[in-house]
Amino acid sequence: MAKSSWKERNKKKQKIVDKYAALRAELRSKRDYEGLSQLPRNASPTRIVNRCKITGRRHGYFRKFGVSRLTFREMALHGLIPGVTKASW
Repeated sequence: MAKSSWKERNKKKQKIVDKYAALRAELRSKRDYEGLSQLPRNASPTRIVNRCKITGRRHGYFRKFGVSRLTFREMALHGLIPGVTKASW
């Protein structure tokens, strides 16, 4: 399980990205790279880390489900994800 401070830091970055999204798009369309460099670092969407919604784990993340591989496996085995079953052949 990730530290709660890491989860909160990621949420804070997301808020900053949302705040500056329109301004970034405008500056990029004008090709004003000097203006872009004046914005906060965390205004860039690449600074956001994909984290598991339940555990906060950042590695082994499934975008489609929003959880890590470990959490996905547990949820699938307990039948919490509709349409997902264990493979057997």
